[in-house]
Amino acid sequence: MVESASLDITELTRFAMETVRQAGEEALRYYGNGDPSVKFDAELVTEAELRLVDLFRSRLESTFPGHGVFGDALPREDYVHGEKGYLWIYDALDGVANYQAGIPIWGISLALLENFWPVFGVFYMPVTKDIFFAQAGQKAYWGSEIMQIPEPAGIDNESLLLTYSRFHNHYRSTFPGKIRNLGSTGAHICYVARGRAEGALLAHVSYQDLAAAQIILEAAGGKICTLEGSDFHLSDFLEKQRIEGHLLAAAPGAHQPIRSYIRDVNS
Repeated sequence: MVESASLDITELTRFAMETVRQAGEEALRYYGNGDPSVKFDAELVTEAELRLVDLFRSRLESTFPGHGVFGDALPREDYVHGEKGYLWIYDALDGVANYQAGIPIWGISLALLENFWPVFGVFYMPVTKDIFFAQAGQKAYWGSEIMQIPEPAGIDNESLLLTYSRFHNHYRSTFPGKIRNLGSTGAHICYVARGRAEGALLAHVSYQDLAAAQIILEAAGGKICTLEGSDFHLSDFLEKQRIEGHLLAAAPGAHQPIRSYIRDVNS
């Protein structure tokens, strides 16, 4: 990978925002057009993802030649310790089952690392036009509105826990509020960052799934931990495609209360 001089954050941010919005417009051309005779139209998803990846690569190469790319549908490019430069983590479609079925909760995820340090993350939902953004260590935004997770007020019957689709196969729960799977990891985490859910239980996720959303969550005051309560470091998984184990995204004071309502189905 070609070494890159440090670039202006405004220029990089503008590129990211324009890129995800452009990708969203293109994705909407395919949205909901899955074959109704099959449960999951892999052909449509593959066509849409390849198109979005091609657009991203073309735009990146013409704007910032030499930058590295790491994405679900892309071959891994060299990015090793000791090198200097930028690495973009692009997830063209987060929530593919919703996307092909015409359900509006899906998005486009884009994060940037500079010399292994997170710079910013953006998650855009083209149908609803929701855009979530944060620069690492700065404030988190939903559109132009600052997001800050409120202090936990306790778990009650109005609380919301977002989960993955097979949650019921792995856990028994006495959570007093509502439990929902909305079908998009990035959306789940951003809804926690916005204070719309107390937590999000995550499973079978990849580096790409979390790269942008974790930056946004942490800027809003939240944190991702293991379900057992240990610290989670996403940077440990840059070399791995999938993250083993289950994670919990929540406000720092909400992790233990949420965990107390969840038990392994075999326990």
